[in-house]
Amino acid sequence: MNLLFKYIALCWFRNNPVDLVPSRSFMWKAVAFYLVSGIIVESLIADPADGTLEVLLRTVMAFSSIATLLLVMKKWPYFYRLYTAIFMCENVTMTLAIGVEALYFWMVMEHVERSEEISIALGVLLVIWYIAIVSYIFRQFFSFKTLYSVMAAFSYFVLTYGLPMMFMDM
Repeated sequence: MNLLFKYIALCWFRNNPVDLVPSRSFMWKAVAFYLVSGIIVESLIADPADGTLEVLLRTVMAFSSIATLLLVMKKWPYFYRLYTAIFMCENVTMTLAIGVEALYFWMVMEHVERSEEISIALGVLLVIWYIAIVSYIFRQFFSFKTLYSVMAAFSYFVLTYGLPMMFMDM
């Protein structure tokens, strides 16, 4: 439980992900949580079958993107640490995204004016926060300058979210 709280603090830029050493079991639990919460969010937005496929594609892209980056940077031994750090923070943002979806549903049922704009703004804030977290993680792992870490985080976001989304639109 202590490790979980350290990863949650990482989402608030309070820990160094290099110092966090997860077990393989912990990493796979993070992946399982990501799959379940991602499928919930995508199923609320679109067709459950399409949402499930998109989340599976995102997971494959995340694995391959992180593996490629670590191979290029010659830091393969950090795979479990980096992957778990990113996925734990992604799980936090995904949990908040479920909350945003629930809030949007409630606002629609209550006929709240501008409910769509509010939920979109909250979603954009979550994406910006997510990119900032991944940027921080990359900066800590690879000693990137801030600009490079932001560019790497944005590229990671496009690879893991954009490509599967484009594939699903075909």
